[in-house]
Amino acid sequence: MEPADDILLDDDAALELPSEPMRLNMGPSHPAMHGTIRMVLDLDGEIVQNVDVQPGYLHRGFEKSCERGTWAQVFPYTDRLNYVSPMCNNVGYALAVEKLLDIEVPERAQYYRVMLSEIARICDHFTCNGAAAMELGAFTPFLWILKVREWLWHILEAETGARMTHSFARIGGMAAAPTPGFKAAVRHRIPEVRKVIAETETMLAKNRIFLDRTQGVGILTKERAIALGCTGVIGRAAGIPYDVRKDNPYLVYGDLDFEVPIGQDGDNWDRFSVRFEEVHQSLRILEQCLDKMPDEGPVSVSDPRITLPPKSAVYSTIEGTIAHFKLIMEGLKPPKGEVYSFTEAGNGELGFFIVSDGSGTPYRIRVRPPCWYNLQAVREMIMGDMIADIIPTFGSINMIGGECDR
Repeated sequence: MEPADDILLDDDAALELPSEPMRLNMGPSHPAMHGTIRMVLDLDGEIVQNVDVQPGYLHRGFEKSCERGTWAQVFPYTDRLNYVSPMCNNVGYALAVEKLLDIEVPERAQYYRVMLSEIARICDHFTCNGAAAMELGAFTPFLWILKVREWLWHILEAETGARMTHSFARIGGMAAAPTPGFKAAVRHRIPEVRKVIAETETMLAKNRIFLDRTQGVGILTKERAIALGCTGVIGRAAGIPYDVRKDNPYLVYGDLDFEVPIGQDGDNWDRFSVRFEEVHQSLRILEQCLDKMPDEGPVSVSDPRITLPPKSAVYSTIEGTIAHFKLIMEGLKPPKGEVYSFTEAGNGELGFFIVSDGSGTPYRIRVRPPCWYNLQAVREMIMGDMIADIIPTFGSINMIGGECDR
């Protein structure tokens, strides 16, 4: 007798499938989990009944690492918080230490910081939207968008010497002045970027599949976004008009004209649309900075206790050599005290709480990474949706593992 005959001879109850929820592990080694998140799912068919989102698979001890070197040696660690827009992190940390020192960098450095941060923000938003489109099968827009990111990374590489992990900001200014071709390069790329956005929106905004997979999917309400501490695109897509650049202006953002786009439904489509609209606003900021940034002038404060001397002085004068030695070996020494400073990074409010005991080493550094708070909302976004909706929803929050290092 064949096995199939046994089944045919049994009663009908033997053929019924079990009805209890099925438990499924997704990640951390899963392409949709970006390699650092594990989701334990309870499924009713393809419907998500419950989910336990588990971060923690990436732990480098970011904060404790920052407390082992000098204040200047923290910059490489900030690069790796969000490696897609590291200039935003560089600037955020520099502003925190400068707040403790009670100093303000020259005007040219402020515009330079704003421009590099906005270029990084555009790269960040393009990476997220391009990957979101690709995960739903739209591979061509992904290639268009990565082409733009390459243009902008070439500009950042020409300015900082690195495509990513720039470590280009300094406490009290910048590592170097803008290159002679910086303004021309940015001015040349702005219309090209707008053209690619228009092409991408044309292809996706009328694509039935893309709309069905994003509209009404992964909803986060405004009330819950506030309760969970969501900021950045996640909060604005849910209808919260909060942007640190507008509500608590720093550098020269208070002198610049730009808008804060918000969404209505808090779904995947709103998050996708808000990111592209924010790219438009970043381009407006860049155009204004191109006109206002001085072509001459210092990009660092002149205090020798804070800023490294020029190399020529280090090699030719004893004063320069000693100043260089003390800043490198002992580090600058902020006064005793503690401050909290926050900026608008690629994914939302990026805050640094720093404590100084008056030495050349940070006594305590605590970072408020936007992704850590935005990640809390994922459970509510995917509950009740289908398992296939996890991919576009999780992609739309742009979770960066480096920011979830706890």
